Amino acid sequence: MELTDKVLEAMSNAGKPLKAGEIAELAGLDKKEVDKAMKVLKKEEKIASPKRCYWEPKK
Repeated sequence: MELTDKVLEAMSNAGKPLKAGEIAELAGLDKKEVDKAMKVLKKEEKIASPKRCYWEPKK
């Protein structure tokens, strides 16, 4: 499974907006890896931020 897929899966399973650190904990990844994956996901417009520093998958 690719890093971005792991991040998206963790976000989807949580069912609520999460911070990068929370995503890292849930996915069992390093926060720096999560930040890199989120940068890619933002560029591809697969995640959105409902409020500052919190992210969720786009519907």
